[in-house]
Amino acid sequence: MKRLEIKAEFDSYKLVLNDFIKNFNTEGEPFGNQDRNSLKLFKLDKKTINIKSFRVPNFVNQIAYKFFRKSKAQRSFEYANKLTELNIGTPQPIAYYEFETPFLFKKSYYVSEQINDDLTYRELTTNFDYPDYENILRAFTRFTFNLHEKGIHFLDHSPGNTLIKKTDTGYNFFLVDLNRMEFKSLDFETRIKNFSKLTIHKSMIEIMSDEYAKCTGEDYNRIFNLMWKETEDFQNRYHRKRRLKKKLKFWKKN
Repeated sequence: MKRLEIKAEFDSYKLVLNDFIKNFNTEGEPFGNQDRNSLKLFKLDKKTINIKSFRVPNFVNQIAYKFFRKSKAQRSFEYANKLTELNIGTPQPIAYYEFETPFLFKKSYYVSEQINDDLTYRELTTNFDYPDYENILRAFTRFTFNLHEKGIHFLDHSPGNTLIKKTDTGYNFFLVDLNRMEFKSLDFETRIKNFSKLTIHKSMIEIMSDEYAKCTGEDYNRIFNLMWKETEDFQNRYHRKRRLKKKLKFWKKN
């Protein structure tokens, strides 16, 4: 059983897109990290498109996605359309596909236009000599402030999920991995906590805090102290989970 939705302007490509999905395992050019989900590039006339194949969820989630929750592919598609309406950069959404049995959810795919970025936020965390480094970081902070002002809470605001393209006048930013978002008014603490997954470097927190203070008119020290605390708390939780996973693997082996 198949369910799909294609944006109206791409409806004439329905048969081609269906073919891409049908032959996803054997065709297309692998792209990016393939650990959790599989991404491939395909040519659609003069466009390059990106198809993300989400892995089959565990049994409990197969029931949940079948009867109670929207799939990651559907959420990605709908959130991308919402971001586009709000003039927030994201690869152009094209379609999503879902495959299920009468009682269980199985595979899903999200189709979007491929963006050839110049860098991601991740490069800023590893190369402090990147050309125009501080201006990019400050522009990214203003971009995040704009998200918050428009009531966008990007729950996966992490280093690899913002693509950056240099333009003649500055930088454009594009959000990817969109399936976890909330659209609501954000209080001060939620806004600052939204920076907590981005970096472990205090120097970056200082710059982002300074720029966010300029955007909001809030006190720099108040922003920095909370942003640094939330960053440290996130890192502590992250490393605690990793240690626990290692212990579980050790127990399973023995």
